Amino acid sequence: MGKTYVGIDVGTTKIDGVLVDARGNVYCSRSIPTRAGADCVIEDIVSVVRFLIARSQNSDIDLIGVGIPGQVDSRRGIIRDVVNLNITELELEKQLRSQLNLDIHVENDVNAAAMGATIVSESTVPEDQTIAFMNFGSGLSAGVIRNGRILHGSTGSLGEIGHIPVDPNRFLCACGQRGCLETVASGGAIARLWQTDNPATMQNLIYAAQCGEKDAREILTMVIHAMVDAIQITAQAYDPAKILIGGGLAKAGQPLRRLIVAELSRRATSSHFLTTLDIPSRLTLISPDVPVGAIGAGIAAILAK
Repeated sequence: MGKTYVGIDVGTTKIDGVLVDARGNVYCSRSIPTRAGADCVIEDIVSVVRFLIARSQNSDIDLIGVGIPGQVDSRRGIIRDVVNLNITELELEKQLRSQLNLDIHVENDVNAAAMGATIVSESTVPEDQTIAFMNFGSGLSAGVIRNGRILHGSTGSLGEIGHIPVDPNRFLCACGQRGCLETVASGGAIARLWQTDNPATMQNLIYAAQCGEKDAREILTMVIHAMVDAIQITAQAYDPAKILIGGGLAKAGQPLRRLIVAELSRRATSSHFLTTLDIPSRLTLISPDVPVGAIGAGIAAILAK
């Protein structure tokens, strides 16, 4: 084992931690339930970091990367408006550094996942090309990698495609707008739209639709349409060489990819422009079982050092 680092992914339900090297190889991992509140989040991150360091064969771990939801100022290590964790504002880097006495880099969780997904997918694209990671989870957002680096934009909100208000259903979004893509193209949307006795997962929705359940077919059509809107916006806005699909909805696997490709192909039949973009050839599913967020947080910390 060579030089290793710690990557942490703080999610709304669990905190994942990995001991990772610069190539993204994972040597040890740890996962614990997430507790809301700033004090609990800090305490739990510190606990996972110390667990991983204690099991490392190296005593020279000096860098920790943390991915967390919300608005993240990576340069200052400050997080804001992490609604699901009841955090309004927190100097996360400063707080962790004081307890761990290590260098800390804080990154938005989807940006970190974009970096991790790029590493684990082994995307064979030139370094100067763009790779987009689309996180279809409880919400919807994207992370963009260019020249091997995370793009943040001027305010840190680059990739917040879930809040583009173009969906024709015009459902009210938690952000205050109507018609945000996230209100349809997400796991949270499926749970809200589909009333079922079974778990409201994409896998179950696809199965129910294939079995002829009327509501499931209508909702699936709506969800796939919005997902493809998001994919098409990402493809045309960033023109990435690869579009990596992750998040909880990706657990549906190839049946989901076939539905996405079918909708893209349907649109392309009447548009030579879309045909030339050949978006289906750029799509790759990323398994949600791989801790891309934690891996990417560690790699992002290395690159930011």
